[in-house]
Amino acid sequence: MEGGAKNVARRDGMGTTVLSAVTTIGRIPDYYFQAVGSGTGAIAAWEANMRLIDDGRYGTNKMRLMVSQNEPFVPLYDAWQADSRKLFFASDAEARAQADQIDAKVLSNRKPPYGLIGGLYDALKDTQGSVLTVSNPLLRQAAALFENIEGIDLHPAAAVAVASLIEAVNNKTVDKNHCIMLNITGGGEERFKKENVLHYLKPKLVFDIDPDFEEVKSRLQTLFAKDVASVAVAKE
Repeated sequence: MEGGAKNVARRDGMGTTVLSAVTTIGRIPDYYFQAVGSGTGAIAAWEANMRLIDDGRYGTNKMRLMVSQNEPFVPLYDAWQADSRKLFFASDAEARAQADQIDAKVLSNRKPPYGLIGGLYDALKDTQGSVLTVSNPLLRQAAALFENIEGIDLHPAAAVAVASLIEAVNNKTVDKNHCIMLNITGGGEERFKKENVLHYLKPKLVFDIDPDFEEVKSRLQTLFAKDVASVAVAKE
């Protein structure tokens, strides 16, 4: 485990999307849209924004963080609407059932860094941001529209962000003339599959879920013995 949101290096890496956008645009955007499961990307964007303000060359405004979730799995939205630092689920069973219903499975994080100091709740408060929700039909429509216009397919989570931006503009939450950063967190998989020959690799060894230790040891020794022998032959 690499620490998730508590890993400063991970947050810095995720924040480079904001640095790239700002240096390309020439200013800090007014709004930042991204779909979230843990919200780490949005926290990283907030921190990058603060550094850019300290730098001073790209403006002094804070991007409003507009993060979105896939209905019906919306714990961040529910907590934000209640102005609560604490997430609340009716039950673990209901949370799992809701997670099973969403297209964007990657957004079904039940323990996000939301309420802790410096977490997503604080980031949203500081930027006057908001949490939005998008249904499966709307994210599918957004994905189709994006592919038609931009020529690239989206992963469901990225489509959630696109759909939330469309909805925010349509309902006047956001003015389309504002400077908006949209973080597309994944796409192009279907096009890659169409344009390339795929080779599905199979594991050399498969063990039962609770394997016998001696069997594992023996089979691994045999496996790596072959690899070591091949290297020795190559060197000779």
